[in-house]
Amino acid sequence: MSWFPEEERRTTNWFTKFCANVLKEGPVPRHVAFIMDGNRRFARKSHLHRHEGHVKGFDKLAETLEWCLDLGITEVTVYAFSIENFKRTKEEVDGLMELARQKFSKLMEEKDMIQKYGVCVRVLGDISLLPTDVQEAIAEAVNFSKNNDKAVLNVCFAYTSRHEITTAIQEVAEGVEDGLLKPSDVSEDMLEKCLYTNHSEDPELVVRTSGEVRLSDFLLWQSTFSVLSFVKVLWPEFSIWHLFAAVLQYQQNYDAIKKTKDNDQKERERIQLESDRECVLQELHQDCSHEDFQCRIEQYANERKLRQQKFLTHLDEKRNKYLQIPPKHLSAVAQ
Repeated sequence: MSWFPEEERRTTNWFTKFCANVLKEGPVPRHVAFIMDGNRRFARKSHLHRHEGHVKGFDKLAETLEWCLDLGITEVTVYAFSIENFKRTKEEVDGLMELARQKFSKLMEEKDMIQKYGVCVRVLGDISLLPTDVQEAIAEAVNFSKNNDKAVLNVCFAYTSRHEITTAIQEVAEGVEDGLLKPSDVSEDMLEKCLYTNHSEDPELVVRTSGEVRLSDFLLWQSTFSVLSFVKVLWPEFSIWHLFAAVLQYQQNYDAIKKTKDNDQKERERIQLESDRECVLQELHQDCSHEDFQCRIEQYANERKLRQQKFLTHLDEKRNKYLQIPPKHLSAVAQ
């Protein structure tokens, strides 16, 4: 099945279109994340091989991406493979790796569609844990589409949120140790910009299927202000009506969450200003006028932002370099 909408499949009836148009009169989330849970249970329920359940799950993803596109949702993040999934049977893990090979290869067969829809494909996770040929397929897709900006598909593969946050902390600590950052430069915002999702806005809506009511180590930081929609249906059975219901739930909570996010941003700015003031006070060894003090705070803030930006550029270059290395050398760098 194609990653992209196929015209012959686009048989949306008038009532579905009407409901979509009604929803679009209200706030529609720009970024939606999905925990695609229930493929194995669907396979058991349907008397299919476990691998077939995962194939059905991918088919549902392709269909869901089409629905999101029609609603005006321009960024989608999916939890495709957790680091914890490596603990499953060798047969199942091998099957999932083979599915990844096939689907990323299929994606590169659809280069014209990637360009037509302007989709940027990102893979978030520790891809060094994956087989070399899967790393190669991922690198090819990511590099080919990296300059597209009409829509974004983030595939969380070999990912857990705790691993992501730990990696971000290690990167920041290394930046301080190497002199790229001062200890006082470290903040919530700085750590947030070191996450795998640093080029994305946080998801406004997180949808989990299968009836489980937990996040399973998925986007724990980024979902702080997300609307959480837990759907009692297995992922391959997810329908456009479940998506509509989740978007409606988001709209019902939109005002309250927006207010909370705005207050949090103001508090972060207050804390940062207080930190800058403290740093300037420690630097000054003599009295100065209030005007000079305020000017020095502004100067210090600009210096801090410059340090942080240089560090983040260094971090981006480091991560991008990994994906640009010739495939045969990928595994050597990962070790």
